[in-house]
Parts: sequence; structure tokens; C-alpha cells
Amino acid sequence: MEFSMDSVDKNLGRLLYDYLLKTGMGEGLASDLNLLFLLVIVLVLAFLLDLVVWKVLRAVSIRLARRTKNNYDNFLVAHKVPRSVAHIFPLLFLFEFLPVVFVDFEYAGNIALKIVKILFVLQTLAVFRRFFKSTKDYLKILPRFKDKPIASYTQVFMIFAWIVGMLTIFVIVTETSIWKFFATLGAASAVVLLIFKDSILGFVASIQVTINDMVRIGDWITFDKYGADGDVIEITLATVKVQNFDKTITTIPTYALISDSFKNWRGMQVSGGRRIKRALIISQKSIRFLTQEDVEALKKIQLVADYIAQRSEQINAHNRDNGADKELLINGRNLTNFGVFRKYVTNYLEKHSAINKKMTLMVRQLEPTAQGIPLEIYVFSADKRWENYEYVMADIFDHLLAALPYFSLEIFELPMYVGGKK
Repeated sequence: MEFSMDSVDKNLGRLLYDYLLKTGMGEGLASDLNLLFLLVIVLVLAFLLDLVVWKVLRAVSIRLARRTKNNYDNFLVAHKVPRSVAHIFPLLFLFEFLPVVFVDFEYAGNIALKIVKILFVLQTLAVFRRFFKSTKDYLKILPRFKDKPIASYTQVFMIFAWIVGMLTIFVIVTETSIWKFFATLGAASAVVLLIFKDSILGFVASIQVTINDMVRIGDWITFDKYGADGDVIEITLATVKVQNFDKTITTIPTYALISDSFKNWRGMQVSGGRRIKRALIISQKSIRFLTQEDVEALKKIQLVADYIAQRSEQINAHNRDNGADKELLINGRNLTNFGVFRKYVTNYLEKHSAINKKMTLMVRQLEPTAQGIPLEIYVFSADKRWENYEYVMADIFDHLLAALPYFSLEIFELPMYVGGKK
């Protein structure tokens, strides 16, 4: 006698059917009751299999997570990857036994098998999604990956996974060749590119941002076009999230980072200081030569006392050697209140404890303007934290503004008009 698996499946699928026929029940009702009975049994067994596999996988995964030093398995457990894997085994069980259940219902059996296959594909995608999410969260805690756009790459992998999954579901539902589908897809490639335009641009931008090290998570960026001024908290395939200093969130398209101009403050943050670049606008009318009485009075200011004494000797020697007529101050060489004040500011900054002396320290006179002569302070604060930086800068200019009258200098101010008169 020839042994056949098909005959075995038919015999298993008609156990209750044959019994009901012997009791005198009609063939139609017997077939329906037989289907219902077998379907309930298979579904209950699938549920029990899911429960048992889940219990086993959970016990094994928790034990491994506790024993291993690597934290990766902890993230797998936290994101329920073993639970998702456990759901696959009941689907494989149904795939094997549904043909037995629907042995006399070929059309319904085909539909049921298609549903199981689609559920299998979707569950596999769920496993991949949880796996990539676990990988992303794990890599974020590693120092070398903490500032990298890991989310962008996991999203790219998931997009490819979903494309493969959707193609598989299409083949299952239509029962057509995948190559025929690709031929149709090629004809509609323009539409596909239009649909996935942002994802494609974002993917390319993410690669360029990473390769060129343009932006990292944690960088402070200023993007005027989108009103962003704060720290980058997330870089994904399509967007970059910036938490502004007022705690609002600005979302920027990833491809905007390579198509538009923005400012990244990382260079300042990793350097030894934060730049202070601000000018005092000195009224030109207040600038004058210093008389001998002025020189003697300014010698009382400790920061410039030595400078004035040394420069006065040099200037007096020069004027004597060249026979300068000092009845007029303009003759020969002279000290000016503006020049002495500039030296005072330089000495003051060099002794200021909050200034980084290893970086550029410069006090320079800029081109005269209609308002006055700008005296620019160009230094670097040793403390780069925003609130402390602002305090240091305010402290410096508070002092300099208060020091101006000692040098008979004035800050330019727009004249006030009252009643049409100046």
C-alpha cells in the first residue's frame, strides 16, 4: 500500500465529519461542524503554543540579561523583542495545520492561508522594528555613537524592510510574479520617486551630515530661516529637532542642513572660550590731547600709571630732541585721552580673571562713523555657559562705561528733542 501525506491530512481533517455522518447527519451540516470543531482546536493550540514559547523565551532572555555584562540584551527585553518573536511560532503552526482544517473548503482555506502569511510578514516586520529600536537606544548610550544620527539609519533600514514586506504581501494577495510587479513599478518610478522624495532627500542629507560631521546631537545651532536657536536633540531621516532656549521645539527638514546656511556653535563650545566682540562708540568731540596736568592726574590710575610714566619720558625726550614748540599741544608728540583709555582697557582685560589669556585679546579702534569712533573689545570668555558668559560681558562693560569719565571721554548718545528744540 502506498503511503501519502495528503491522505493522512484528509483523514485527520474528517475525523468528526465521518462520525457525524454515521449518526445520520447531513453532509453539509457535518462539514460545517467539522470545520468549526477543528478550527477551534487549532486556534486554542496556537494560543497555548504562543503562551508556552513566550514563557520560555522570557525566562531565557531575562536570565541572559542578568548574567551578561553587555546592556544590549536589556534593551531587547525592554522593547519586548522576545515577545514579538514568540508570536511567530503560532503563525507557523497555523500555516502547517490550516490545510488540514480546511480540507473540504479549498477556497476558504486559500483565503485563510493568505491571511496567515500576511500576518507572518507583518509580525516579522514588528520584530525588525523592535530590534532596530533596541539597537538605536543601545547605541545612544555608547560615547562614540551618542552624538550620531542613529535614528536616521534605523529609519532607512525600516523603510527597506517595509518595502520588502509590502512587496511580499502584494505577491501573496495577487499570486503574481514579483518580476511582473517590478516591471510595473519601473513604469511608475516617477510617481514612486515623488512619493518618497522627502525620504530620499533626508537619507542623502543624513549621510552627508554624518560624513562631513556638520551636525551632531547636542550641538547648539542657529537656523534663522526656521527660527531655530538651541540644541539639537534628535536627527531622523526626515527631520532635525532643535530645542530652543525657551524650551520650544523647532523641526527642520534634514535636507535643509545641506541646502541652506546655518550656524553651528560647536567650534566655540569645544574651544577654550566664547568670543566677546562688542564696541563702545566714543563721541569724537570728547577726544583730545592730554596736558601735563591731565597726565599727572591719570598717573593715579594704577592700571596705566607705569604706562603713562614710561610713555611721557619717551615723548618728552622726542620733543626735546626735535625742538618741538609745546606752547601748542598739537606740536610734537602727545598722549591722548583716547589712547590712554585704550591702554587702560587692554590692561584691565589682561588682568580680568574671567578672560582666557591664551586666546586672542585685542582692543582696537575701528573706522570713524557718523555716530563716533567705535572702540572694539575682542576677547574670549573662559566660561562658555550662556548665563555666565552674559554676566562676564556685562561686568566688563559696566566697568568700562563707569571708567570713561576719568579719561574725560563720552559715549555717543542721540540728542533728545523736546518741543522741536534740541
